[in-house]
Parts: sequence; C-alpha cells; structure tokens
Amino acid sequence: METKISSPNLGAIAAVRGSVVDVRFEGPLPPIYSVLRAGAENEMVIEVLAQRDARHVRGIALTPTQGLARGMVVTDTGGPLKAPVGQAILSRMFDVFGQAIDRKPPPAEVQWRSVHRDPPPLARRSTKSEIFETGIKVIDVLVPLERGGKAGLFGGAGVGKTVLLTEMIHNMIGHQQGVSIFCGIGERCREGEELYREMKAAGVLPNMVMVFGQMNEPPGSRFRVGHTALTMAEYFRDDEHRDVLLLIDNIFRFIQAGMEVSGLMGQMPSRLGYQPTMGTELSGLEERIANTDTGAITSIQAVYVPADDFTDPAAVHTFSHLSASIVLSRKRASEGLFPAIDPLQSSSKMATPGIIGERHYALAQAIRRTLAQYGELKDIIAMLGLEQLSPEDRKVVARARLLERFLTQPFFTTEQFTGLTGKLVSLKDALDGCERILHDEFKDYPESGLYMIGPISEARGKPQTAPPVPPPKPDAKPGAKVAAPPADKGQPAAPSDPAAEQQSKPESAPKPKAEPKPAPAPAGPVPPLPAAKPQPQVEHADVTHAS
Repeated sequence: METKISSPNLGAIAAVRGSVVDVRFEGPLPPIYSVLRAGAENEMVIEVLAQRDARHVRGIALTPTQGLARGMVVTDTGGPLKAPVGQAILSRMFDVFGQAIDRKPPPAEVQWRSVHRDPPPLARRSTKSEIFETGIKVIDVLVPLERGGKAGLFGGAGVGKTVLLTEMIHNMIGHQQGVSIFCGIGERCREGEELYREMKAAGVLPNMVMVFGQMNEPPGSRFRVGHTALTMAEYFRDDEHRDVLLLIDNIFRFIQAGMEVSGLMGQMPSRLGYQPTMGTELSGLEERIANTDTGAITSIQAVYVPADDFTDPAAVHTFSHLSASIVLSRKRASEGLFPAIDPLQSSSKMATPGIIGERHYALAQAIRRTLAQYGELKDIIAMLGLEQLSPEDRKVVARARLLERFLTQPFFTTEQFTGLTGKLVSLKDALDGCERILHDEFKDYPESGLYMIGPISEARGKPQTAPPVPPPKPDAKPGAKVAAPPADKGQPAAPSDPAAEQQSKPESAPKPKAEPKPAPAPAGPVPPLPAAKPQPQVEHADVTHAS
C-alpha cells in the first residue's frame, strides 16, 4: 500500500508594503492566523490576518521584510504560531517564535502549542481572594495586591515603572514557590540584558522564563510576544498545577503594536489614532490571565501613560481589567519620594475589611484621610504660612509629612545608584509604623529621620527637645547685652520650622529700634533736642491766639 505524501501548499508574493505582504495561492487559501514562510532558508515569517478574495491573503510580517520581492515562493506551514512548553524552558530566554536567544543550544524535550488559545471558562475559575505581599510598604499598606489578580503600574516616562517592577521581581521571586515569567513587549533591549544578568546573579533564574519582543523588532512580533508568554504560563498553571507570576513590561506597547498593525492593514483608526478593535485585542490577552481550580497566574503589568494623560483610551481600557492600579506621580518623583506612588490616585479592589481585616482597613483609610487633608492645606501654607493654621491642622501636616517620608523605601535594585542598602519590610512592621505615626509617637523626631528607612525601628535621630537656657554669668562685661545674637544663632540650628522662623523675625525687629534710646548720652546728639522743643511752643501760641 502506497502512502501519499501531501505536497506543501505553495504561493507567490503579490505585493509588499512595509510589513504588510499579499500572497497569491492557486490552491486552497490558508486559514486566518496561519504562518507562512518565505526566503532562501524560510527565515521570513508571515502571519495571515485577512483573506482578500478567492486567491489572495494578506498577512503581517513578524520578521524584517528586507529582501522580499514579488514572485518569491511562499510556503504554508499549515498551522498557527507556536510556543515551546515544558520543564526544559525554565531558566531560558526566548523570542516570539520560541527560539532561544541566550546563546545556548535549543531546549530539548519540549512540546509546541499554539499561541492562540481561549480564556478558561467561568466554571473553572476560582473565586478565592488572598493578599500577595510585595515587601514594599506603600503597596502592601495602601494598595494590596491579589494573589492570582492583575495589577498595573501606571505612569509616564521616567517615573520609575521598570525600577518598581524589577524590585517586585527581586522581592517576590525568592518567596514565590511557583514559576516566574517575564515578558518584555516593545521596551529597551538593555533592560532585558540587565534583568537577565541580575536574576542570574540572584540565583532565581532556575525558576524563571524570559520572553522578549523589544522595540527594535517589527510590530507583528511585538503584537504576538505577549501571547507566547501567556501560552507558557498556561502550561505551568494547567498541566503542572503551579502558581505563576507573570510580569509584563509594557502593556501599552502591545496596544501600540496593534495600532501599527491595524494601520498597516488599512483599517480606519478610532479616537486618537487607536485601532477600532483595541478593546477586543486587549481582552483576548488579559482574560487569559486568571485563577482556575488547578493554579493561579498573578500578573503585574507596567502601563505607559502617554503625556501623563490618564484619560487616554489605552489607559482607560487597561484600568477596567485590573484588580489593583498603582499610579506613579511625577510630582512625587521630583520631590525625591521614591517609590513615587500617589496614594490618593492608586486603588485596589482588595482594600475591604472582609479581605484585609478591620485594623488594616482602618489604618489605610486614616492614612489616606491625613494625606488628603494635607493636600488641601498646601495652598493655605503656600499663601499665608504654617503659623496661620490651627493647632489641629498643624498636627495633621506634621503627621502627613512623617507618613510621606516613612512610606519611602530604599530598593535592592538601585543600591549601586543610591548607595543605600535595600529593605524588605513585612506587612506587620509597615502597619505598626504607620499606626505609631498617626498616634503622634514620632512628632518630636526630625522628618529626615524617617526618610528611606525600612521598619519604624530604624528611625534616625533622637526626639527634639529645647536646650535649657544658661543663666547669665555675674562677671559679664558691659557689652553683655549683645548676648542676644548667640541665642538667634542657635535657633536656625534646630530643625527648620517656618512658623518659628517667622515668629523670631518680628521679635528681633524692635531691638534695633530700642537701641537709639541711649544715643542722647554722647554730646553730639544734644543740639537736635532743643530744635524739637519749639514745636509745642508753636502749638501753645496757636491756642492762645485762638482764645
């Protein structure tokens, strides 16, 4: 019995427009999402996105199109884009095609699965809520993350999204018993190389997988690399029943790549130039990140906000998929308060008494209330000064400033830049420190004593107490009256207090005015005195004249 060998489905390139390629097939057309290969060694990859007519398909190139020409032969692989899964992919780095890019031989004994998969059905999803500690004070106290949930780090350029994401990797991978997968979408190649080197030095690479489609690659590659990473994460969750930590940097670049693909395919753009199918494409990626009865995928995503505009459609669509939104503020970054997380704009669905407990919830609300009151009083302080506030408002300002500085934290990933040793703070220590500050236990400490520390027990500086004024010496010289200036010099040495400085100025003002009184003692100033006496005589003369 003869076995028939099916011949490959061959086509020819009909047109090339940038990354968009039209291919003509004389036989059956390949289905949507099929992968086509072209070139001398089949090194060029094209994904079919549309069937134009009975003979032509239009696809997007996932590799550079230099060298493609009309009439070149194209081979239909007969299947979609696939990603490798299995134990052998751990500690390795891959591109969108599943090819190793860490200068090591390809992994052996792996399975290949399609990157296009449906989200898990609702019947398989888990509804259990559990806190996911990060070791970062401001996040654990005010914006608790959910194990198996999705958290977003929102911010413009240069406010610390990647640094914060890298710090979370450092803090959580050591305590994470499952697998960690890092997906770089459209970001800098330098960051990927640094992350690989740091994770290898930290000894956490054996339980980590990295997938990169960086900004120098075509839009088709950046658009599909997220699906490749999710396919690997789903294997560890569903087949090996392990918890997965999925870190994505940056989800906005995924939307941006989709916008480029949509424009190249000739679709009419939507508002602000975004693709009309942005909501569907983002949902297809985000809905696959879910808890099931076999395991959980916890995702932390960096989201670039164009021009710091949080009403941008990309940011708005991403907000709706997340269980926690961490907003980074450029103003706080300019004040040196790192991590530059805005505690009033950030939010978490986990911050409810039933999940985090009554004490944690009450403390978080008290902190937000104190910081909100301080924000309202800033305008009054700027215009009228601190001394115009009531005593109760002054206490609120002092608490808020201490809280702002206590919620800063030195990072392990920035030790080489700051020279400060990184700190990992437990949730219990962070709550205790905030509670003691709200109870005014540190009202006499300098603000700098709580800046960039770990737990509250590391507060620097002793409570400020006014030094006793020494009594005047009996053998003081006649010029001892000038002893007032040393007291003035001692006041600025104390922690700067605007109210105290402004109060000291009016007190010192009358002293120079009182000094001219002893001026009549010398003989020089005596003549002007008689000159002043005729004035009452004139007044007396006027009175007599009037009478």
